[in-house]
Amino acid sequence: MRHAKRINHLGRTSSHRAAMLSNMASSLIIHKRISTTLAKAKELKKYVEPLVTRSKNDTTHSRRMVFSYLQDKFAVTELFRDISQKIADRPGGYTRILKTGFRQGDNAEMCIIEFVDYNETYTVKEEKKATKTRRSRAKAAPKAVEAPKAAAKVEETPTAEATETQE
Repeated sequence: MRHAKRINHLGRTSSHRAAMLSNMASSLIIHKRISTTLAKAKELKKYVEPLVTRSKNDTTHSRRMVFSYLQDKFAVTELFRDISQKIADRPGGYTRILKTGFRQGDNAEMCIIEFVDYNETYTVKEEKKATKTRRSRAKAAPKAVEAPKAAAKVEETPTAEATETQE
C-alpha cells in the first residue's frame, strides 16, 4: 500500500532529485517556459511555486532562502526583479502545464511548463474601449426620417436662376 507517500522520487536519489529540480527551476525562471515530462513538471510545480511566493517579499532573508534552493545568482535576480513584479497581484497558481503528446523513444508523456503571466496566447489583455452612449433604435429612426425632409427643403428653396425666370 502507498499510504502517505506523496513524493514522486522520479527514479533518482535524494541528492540527484534536488539538483535536478534546482536546475529545472533555474531554467524555468530564466527562459519562462521549458519542455519536460509530465511527472517532472508536476514535481517542479510543487518546487517552484513556493519560491515565487517567497519572491513577492523582497528582503535579504527571502533572497537567501531562494538562493539556497536555486544555487544560481542570475535566476534569483530574474525572479526577484522581473517575475515578482509581474505576478504581484496573483494569489497563487503561477505556473501552467500544457500537455504536448508522447515522446517518440519511450512513449513518456511530454508537456510544457510555463509561467502563466508570460504567455500572451492565454493571457487576456483588457483594452479600454471608447465609451459610447447607448441609444435606442426608436430615437435613431426619427433622425433618419429627418434627413430626407431636410434635403427636400433644400430643393424647394428657389435658386437664383429660378427667381430670375419668374420675374
